[in-house]
Amino acid sequence: MKKIMLVDDEILTRESIRNCVDWKSNGFIYCGDAADGEMALPLIEEWSPQIVITDIKMPFMDGLELASIVRKAYPHIKIIILSGHDEFHYAQQALRIGVEDYCLKPVGSTDLIELLQKVSKQIDSEQLQKETAAYTKDKLLSDMCGGLINTSKAIEIAANYHISLIARYYAVISIDFCFHEELLDDNSYKLAAEQFISYFQSDVDVLSYRPSRSELVCLVKSNNEHVLQQCLAELPQQTKPMLQLLNCKALLGIGSIEQRLQSIHQSYLVADHEKNKQRLLQNSQLEANTFLQNATVQQPLIDRAKFINFVKIGTTEQLHEFSHAFCKDIEQLSWSNSMYGIYLFNELTLEAFHTAKQCFADIPNCSELVAQMQQRVREINSLEQCKSYLIDLLSLLWQWRSIGANQYSELILRVKQYITEHYHNKQLSLQEVSRHVGVSPSHLSKVFSQEAKQTLTEFITRTRIHKAMELLKTTNSKTFEIAYEVGYQDQHYFSNIFKKATGMTPIEFRKQGSAMTAETFYFAGGVKHAAAQKT
Repeated sequence: MKKIMLVDDEILTRESIRNCVDWKSNGFIYCGDAADGEMALPLIEEWSPQIVITDIKMPFMDGLELASIVRKAYPHIKIIILSGHDEFHYAQQALRIGVEDYCLKPVGSTDLIELLQKVSKQIDSEQLQKETAAYTKDKLLSDMCGGLINTSKAIEIAANYHISLIARYYAVISIDFCFHEELLDDNSYKLAAEQFISYFQSDVDVLSYRPSRSELVCLVKSNNEHVLQQCLAELPQQTKPMLQLLNCKALLGIGSIEQRLQSIHQSYLVADHEKNKQRLLQNSQLEANTFLQNATVQQPLIDRAKFINFVKIGTTEQLHEFSHAFCKDIEQLSWSNSMYGIYLFNELTLEAFHTAKQCFADIPNCSELVAQMQQRVREINSLEQCKSYLIDLLSLLWQWRSIGANQYSELILRVKQYITEHYHNKQLSLQEVSRHVGVSPSHLSKVFSQEAKQTLTEFITRTRIHKAMELLKTTNSKTFEIAYEVGYQDQHYFSNIFKKATGMTPIEFRKQGSAMTAETFYFAGGVKHAAAQKT
């Protein structure tokens, strides 16, 4: 809301204007008034109004003198002149000074509000122009990732750079490049960034900026969720040869897929978290390796995979027995004389929290909890304290496992049942399913991925491919008929999807006989699984 100040030597005029307008409901704050220009100046400095309404004829300092001083000292303040003198030279002087408007007394409340709203729009327009002029493309993307700009403003500023931000799906990727010391020049980092961006598929749009010399942030957008998911999933493997060729290492964080511009910030936080987690794990591994190399006695190792698996499927009844057995391999570890155990369990804690966050319900205050548990690791000085720590860590993580399992099991069941019954519908999509179960598409996508360990689109495709495999084995229907029956109108698209999932075309699958069945089919790694069967 804009702040308004009134300057007039007539007390009745001040009271009339002050009391006849509903300032708040019209988007204004009446911050106060003064009887002449001289008394107004210190109040203007104190209150910082956006608009000053002033009479012309006043004692000590008239309105024109006040307007002249204010225009020079506070050029952003808009001035409206009120006058009982219908004389041209007054208006001429006012316009020369640069006031926004000049109107005659008496002025009604309706006319005054219309005038103020007109000036208010002018202030907004000038502010937007200043902000737009101050924005670069990099600052725009940075503020979007930082959640510092609203959607309408971002779109308006982007239009000035001829950038289209509109898409159905968005995701953020954050990457840090690391070269050897002899290659520490900006050209190396520029080349790595350019090469990395070139690996994106042509059917996704990429906007990027470099927060620092070694960092690159990419905003990837597409109107096809499946295409975007595939692009993000394949990117780490696709860019490996490039990084090896450049003799460069990288920390890569891939954010969540979001459906709103305002949610780009959330995707960025996920990407940044993943990247920082990699850095923490890498650093702690380097420290651990340093201790191993410098140790005179071989240090013990722990089975992290075993622990993470127990996080997922372990029970309270097995807790004490597991912690005792798990710690057996580190009985000889000296907690008081070596930092190795701290690095070992710090890494284990980070991976355990990451697993819980990915597989279970959202963990509130996750960063704070991780910091608390890491502090406890630093305080361990005996095997018994180590066992106690593991028990507490597992108990804490299982709270969210229990919440996640109970909270969404019914929803996931309804979703799977609906897809199983409607897989043949060519319009079946995340939006269609979300309407049926009564939750937002973004929430359903997140929950389904967490609980089902696959995206909803993958489950739809898996269901359709399973049915297609069954029809190929048990009927003489042509490929295009089967494609239509399982929800695909385009036979070529169906054949491509089928081959990508199974490693074979529909015709090759039918000819193979019973060597592969729907029961042995594993969609999440379909191509690799099929290739493994062939070899």
